[in-house]
Amino acid sequence: MIGGKGLQAPLSSLLSWMNLKLGWMYLGIYIINFVFLIGLAFSRYGKIKIGKPDDKPVYSGFKWGAMVFATAIDASIMMLSITDPLTVIQNPPFHIKAYSHAAYISATMMGQFNWGPMAWMMFAPAAVLIGYLMYRKGQPVQKLSDGIGMLDGDKHQSTKKFFAGLINVLVVVGIIGGVGSSIGMEVPITAKAFSSATGIKYGLPLELALFAVLFVLFAVTVFKGLNGGIDRLSMAHIWLAIGFLVLILFFGPTRYIISNEAQSLGMLVQKFVPMATNTRPSATQQDTIFYWGWWLSYMPVMGLFIAKISRGKTIRQMLMGMLLYGFTGCALFYAVMGGYALWLQQNGVINLVHMLNTQGQAAVIATVIGTLPMKQVMTLLYCLSCFIFLATTISGSAYILSSFTSVPLKHREPTRFNRMSWVVVFMIFAFSLVLVGGFQVIQTISVMAGFPLIAVCAVILVSIHRLVKRDHELVFTPSPEVAEVAQRRPVTVERKSAIRGKLILSPKQMAN
Repeated sequence: MIGGKGLQAPLSSLLSWMNLKLGWMYLGIYIINFVFLIGLAFSRYGKIKIGKPDDKPVYSGFKWGAMVFATAIDASIMMLSITDPLTVIQNPPFHIKAYSHAAYISATMMGQFNWGPMAWMMFAPAAVLIGYLMYRKGQPVQKLSDGIGMLDGDKHQSTKKFFAGLINVLVVVGIIGGVGSSIGMEVPITAKAFSSATGIKYGLPLELALFAVLFVLFAVTVFKGLNGGIDRLSMAHIWLAIGFLVLILFFGPTRYIISNEAQSLGMLVQKFVPMATNTRPSATQQDTIFYWGWWLSYMPVMGLFIAKISRGKTIRQMLMGMLLYGFTGCALFYAVMGGYALWLQQNGVINLVHMLNTQGQAAVIATVIGTLPMKQVMTLLYCLSCFIFLATTISGSAYILSSFTSVPLKHREPTRFNRMSWVVVFMIFAFSLVLVGGFQVIQTISVMAGFPLIAVCAVILVSIHRLVKRDHELVFTPSPEVAEVAQRRPVTVERKSAIRGKLILSPKQMAN
């Protein structure tokens, strides 16, 4: 433990240095990625289907959204949505006075920005590229490097192989860092909340017991695979989360929460561009860099997962669905749980800011949940929600990472041994972070894990651009009437059809 504690100071210094010297790179890739993908969604290429023309979506809209949200968002949202706003009111952005009315409005706004549209679009590059190649082009893709055309031509095969291997290594390191950070942060907080509800002494033995329970839950889910395991856990996770938020909204200060959220969303719209381009070092900017590194580290695994469940959707439907389900879900957590914590602070019920600064996140979260009616029931429900959140994300990550490290699968699932091996790796790394301790350590690991993936993201965007520009298949999907006309009367040149305003392609182009 002493050695672990000794790592906190150098890692905190490293985080400050990366924020000061490299922060602009994180901001830059997020801006480029967001602008590119929104442009892609609303361009003519947004109509391209992730699959063949007659493919139907495998999952319904809500179930698809539940699987995306549940797998992408682990228990961190249930924890940081409470503590982040308390950090912001002490150091609000845009020169707002601390603890002022505007500071309380900006508190939830910053969280909703860091978990908002730009963040969710970071999963999309890998999802678009992999989904397009797997289901549209029929190419076997199980690693991110399989979908990246770094170089053309046979003479560059050795170079392509080197870069493919490098990308795979960076992806694996990023995933382990991101997932390990999540578990390492969330287990101690859940243990503290569980201790306050049950009276069991908080400490390393309790944390070890929770690790054991998590391992069993991860193992069962990963063992079952995508259908019958991860999909069912995702649905249970969503309904449990909705129920928990409804209870807080019902028992808590409903009018305050709704009013604060309305003003927060207004400020988010107004300040979105300044926040996205803010390179001035500050507490809020450092938090954004932490989140940007964290989301980047999850980009490969979530991209492949979303691609696997998005067959039959168009590029536009997939991108807009991620924004709708992702941002709405995260905004609700910050609005309800963050709003409730702010109400406790602003009305003098509990000095949560002092508690956060002196006792840490775990104490604050346990205290906030403990103020709700039926304290023990709500705390146990909170812990259960955190477990299912975390289990869904880690199970999906282990499943996808096992695909990255398998021999060609040819439409088979990765072996159960491979899947279980990654569960073990995640747990060992996460437990190491628990021994080191400290939220800044978690932040540093996340920022470091995401940094190499900045270059990977840039390469993916270039690959997507090349793919959609070169591939002329179904830029416009012909309607049945157009297809019928094309079959009856061959067309040798492109011409605009009077039928539904569609563009008729020559038979040769359609064949391609």
